[in-house]
Amino acid sequence: MIEKVQFTYTNDITVINQAQFDAHMRLYEGYVTNINKIDAILEEGDAQRDQSNTTFSFYRELKRGETFALDGVILHELYFENIGGDTMEPDQTTSDMLSDDFGSFQKWQDDFVATAKASRGWAVLCYDQRSDRLRNISLDAHDLGNIAYSAPILVLDMYEHAYFLQYADNKAAYITNFMKNINWTVIGGRVNY
Repeated sequence: MIEKVQFTYTNDITVINQAQFDAHMRLYEGYVTNINKIDAILEEGDAQRDQSNTTFSFYRELKRGETFALDGVILHELYFENIGGDTMEPDQTTSDMLSDDFGSFQKWQDDFVATAKASRGWAVLCYDQRSDRLRNISLDAHDLGNIAYSAPILVLDMYEHAYFLQYADNKAAYITNFMKNINWTVIGGRVNY
């Protein structure tokens, strides 16, 4: 069973306010609930494996829901972990890696902001193990756009539920404030893992 992480709103989280955080947390809890329901059916329930097919079957829908719900849990946890904090700049290792793969920290930042503006679901800085480099990727859904052999380093939720209560349709302001509220200590830990 997957347990939800107990995130707490703190004063160092400036990208979103308490009301936006609380609404977003309820959505995250729904993903935890749903992956646990799916896991229970797959492990103990009647998953109807004998009727599985590519057009439509209960088992196919369980497997599609499994990746969507689990990625929803994981991406939200990474997002909540990487906002806030008091470290305003990346450590030297992270800065060097961003400069190596994007030309400079500023070029990475410009590319990440553009990726976020182009994203319907998530903007993710990830380490692509296949090409041995950092990439900014855009996900239209939790399970649509991921690079199979990559590790997320920085995650920005671009679904409207992440910002609409506070920013309405001003997506650009949300992105700008996110970029000022990255917890670089967390990011450094992910880079150096």
